[in-house]
Amino acid sequence: MSRIGRKPIPVPQGVRVAVEGQQVRVEGPKGKLAHSVPGVLGVSLKDGRLHVDRTGDDRRARALHGLTRALLANMVQGVSQGFERKLEIVGIGYRAQLQGKSLQLALGYSHPVVFPLPEGIQAEVDRQVLITLRGADKALVGQTAAQLRSLRKPDPYKGKGVKFAEEVIRRKVGKKAGAAATTTK
Repeated sequence: MSRIGRKPIPVPQGVRVAVEGQQVRVEGPKGKLAHSVPGVLGVSLKDGRLHVDRTGDDRRARALHGLTRALLANMVQGVSQGFERKLEIVGIGYRAQLQGKSLQLALGYSHPVVFPLPEGIQAEVDRQVLITLRGADKALVGQTAAQLRSLRKPDPYKGKGVKFAEEVIRRKVGKKAGAAATTTK
């Protein structure tokens, strides 16, 4: 049996969980989320804890057991505490500013890039080079951060671009350093 799937999910104060058949709805101070549980699994709420149980022991049920438990735990954490992802913009003239529900980015292109924020995501820009994304849905926060990063991926030679705050860019040696070492007479 899945070790992760067996663990009950504690429901903190201020979070309401509703289980209606295969649909699980979680509501808290940071928002509302819903998830549809596969038919081979069952979800129950007992003593302020959420339990995920398998109805069968086939391969598909075992595969989905831990996954569903992790998704439900992320939902409970998201509506109670929320998730955040930080991005840094590196490069001369590269900057970001918040305009209503969209980010306007100057990333070295001939035009500014306007990135509309999806529903449920809040952004905060600090010193025009630090972007903090916050939201209740972990997958949506991560997907939005990945889309922002893909607008200008970090360059391995100069390090310019949009990167995650904790990301380390492995730098490559440029053409000059490699050519100077080989030209000896």
